[in-house]
Amino acid sequence: MADSVLARIEEARRTGNWRAFAEWIPYVRYLGLEVEVGEQELVTLMRFAPHLVGNASLPALHGGTLGALLESAAIFQLLREAESAFIPKTITITVDYLRPARPVDTRARAIVTRQGRRVANVRAEAWQEDRDRPVALAFGHFLVTT
Repeated sequence: MADSVLARIEEARRTGNWRAFAEWIPYVRYLGLEVEVGEQELVTLMRFAPHLVGNASLPALHGGTLGALLESAAIFQLLREAESAFIPKTITITVDYLRPARPVDTRARAIVTRQGRRVANVRAEAWQEDRDRPVALAFGHFLVTT
């Protein structure tokens, strides 16, 4: 299975088609994540679905789904920027929830702030309609070698 994952990563790097790579992952499909590739950045979109709501009385998206969106955005960005074939493994991730996330589509982007030989540091932010008003931020450390 690892060989097919690495082959799919290499294919996505070669073609720039990260959307097809993301659609191949069952958890990504469950969350309704899509990858939008731009010239300067990769944006991960989480389409709203009722099963993502954590608090129906507000209603608001579940914090775990926001955390998964941010972590996925960070991993996709690491995969895109990498020069060698690897599958990043999360060491730690801290999520700051800034405000309730309404039941609408949510986007996230990640920035690799430091890429070492073994560990990468990544910052990610999630927003809904207004990119200047994030609903959550994440800071993570990822193992990038085996």
